[in-house]
Amino acid sequence: MKIGVMTGLWVFPTTLDDLKILAPKAAQMGFDLIEVPIVDTSPFDYARAGEIIKDSGLGASLVTIMTPDRDLLDSEAAVRENGLNHLRRCIDAVRLMGGTNVCGPFYSAAGRIWQITPEERAKLIDLLVEQLRSISSYAAENGAVLSIEPLNRYHTSFLKLSSQAVEVVDRVGSPACGLMLDTFHMNIEETSLGDAIRTAGRRLVELHACDNDRGAPGSGHLAWTEIAAALHDIQYDGPVVIESFTDQIKPLAPDALAQAGVKFLRQLLA
Repeated sequence: MKIGVMTGLWVFPTTLDDLKILAPKAAQMGFDLIEVPIVDTSPFDYARAGEIIKDSGLGASLVTIMTPDRDLLDSEAAVRENGLNHLRRCIDAVRLMGGTNVCGPFYSAAGRIWQITPEERAKLIDLLVEQLRSISSYAAENGAVLSIEPLNRYHTSFLKLSSQAVEVVDRVGSPACGLMLDTFHMNIEETSLGDAIRTAGRRLVELHACDNDRGAPGSGHLAWTEIAAALHDIQYDGPVVIESFTDQIKPLAPDALAQAGVKFLRQLLA
């Protein structure tokens, strides 16, 4: 498995100047991969970012979210098309960066909470599957893989469980569409972290790893031996990426968190 870290641990959003500092730092700390978050559509030289990452000896991945003006579940076709266009830009970006994975809860605007009936959910899944089939074809043509992330109930009303994401991925039916699990969200929603990973099985493209308080893996109360055993059971060999957020959110100490996290994960997953 490759151990990665998201740049949002240190700074958000990430500029090229930030990356020139963070990529060598991540490599020196012992990471294999660095993940860059894309939220807006501001100009960014992804080819140059890829050169910086490659020169540091790291792999690259990308994580993104949707906003109210780009939402694949919106009733307005223009808003949905804007979401698909955003995903196309992300696919182009990760290719230029030399990576493959485009991860995140890119089905609906982040933080969108609403009451949803089983009938409405079924219709929305139909709508989402249709769009993901189309964008997965574009991803496959460009050597990218999309991975859908379930979130907890305070961030979405739609995909909260591994099993719900599996239903979507299986219906899309493309090797360019898988799922990502995040231990923070899983801790809130799943009755068993190990079973959630086993349910994902071969569909798991990436795992976001942090403890129950978004701290370093191993610093809180999550069942890490259960997580490791489940990853072994499904023969997972993909990225495990530490996702926490900027040091502007005290009392996080980003360097210490990253260093402790990579050390713990290396020992856990050896």
